[in-house]
Amino acid sequence: MTIELKNIRKAFKTNTVIEDLSLSVAKGETLVLFGPSGAGKTVLLRLIAGVIEPDAGEIRVNGQNMAGVEPEDRGIGMAFQNFALFPHMDAFANIAAPLTARGQSKGAMTETVEKVARLLKIDHVLHHKPKELSNGQKQRTALARALSAQPSVLLLDDPLRNVDAKLRFEMRLELPRLLKDQNATVIYVTQDYKEAMALGHRIAVMNGHGIQQVGTPADIYHAPANVDIARLFGDPVINLLDIVPERRDGRVVAMISDRAIPLADDYAPQIGQPCILGLRPEALRFVADGTPGAIPVEVEAETPLNEKTVTLVLTLRGREIMVSRPAGTPGPASGQAHVAVDAGAAILFDRATGRRIAPVHKMMRQEDVA
Repeated sequence: MTIELKNIRKAFKTNTVIEDLSLSVAKGETLVLFGPSGAGKTVLLRLIAGVIEPDAGEIRVNGQNMAGVEPEDRGIGMAFQNFALFPHMDAFANIAAPLTARGQSKGAMTETVEKVARLLKIDHVLHHKPKELSNGQKQRTALARALSAQPSVLLLDDPLRNVDAKLRFEMRLELPRLLKDQNATVIYVTQDYKEAMALGHRIAVMNGHGIQQVGTPADIYHAPANVDIARLFGDPVINLLDIVPERRDGRVVAMISDRAIPLADDYAPQIGQPCILGLRPEALRFVADGTPGAIPVEVEAETPLNEKTVTLVLTLRGREIMVSRPAGTPGPASGQAHVAVDAGAAILFDRATGRRIAPVHKMMRQEDVA
């Protein structure tokens, strides 16, 4: 089923949570709602589910207007953060509740419940009541209940939030397969950018009463719509440096540690304009002195982080830059060093508005398509 939201508005007294929000989700798509706490992600799910009604706008599921349609008649599966488990029923009965309501046979019901419980690693607690379960087990029981009904639309509100790190990592690998098998249209809420990148066909970044950007994980990471979104994705966080692009020897450049760092010629309109240069830590690498374009820096600290090593360096003017390299690869731990920049990975933002500046040739392509 498809989901379409048009000009949705929702306020609670004087607090406007969502303003003029529009969004479409294709049949079978997993769309991740990502953003900081208070951005309105859970409110948006509750609006789609019919738990609360919008103040304005239209919600359509498979083309049908949901105005006045009760939650139980929308054909939507939900797993919210508050679990909402029946306290007098064990985990098996909670998971089986939608199947019981449907009148499914005991054999088929048992097979379905045990299968989804195994996938979510709660098959060993099926006969425990909610008070005997950890928060992580409760959350996975609520998720299993939503999945067991095999709904056409599935709303998942941060279902791995209370799960320990190891299981959360495993679930990032398992859930995409599970959701694909369900063939459902899924809206998945999370505040974990790695989870968003791993699970979403597309990501909708919510902040400031609405959606700031919708795109594939690659789009969001490599072409964030603004500085705020750039900061939300990546660990360590993106390097952001105030610059004013110049033209030297016929090239568009940014000056860092008195060295000219080449930028794409498509940024020529920004020459002389105050900008912010965004550089992902992995777009920087340590090189030998004398390497063309090498930037002199002072190494301040080095932090091994399992699969990578992160180094904090200072430019000649004391600006901090993070450099990330795969664990085990050589790099200086202290003293003077030099780094090179992958100019093709540079992202430019307008310093006044924080918005990403699209290179001229990309803007022309978009206009040609339009």
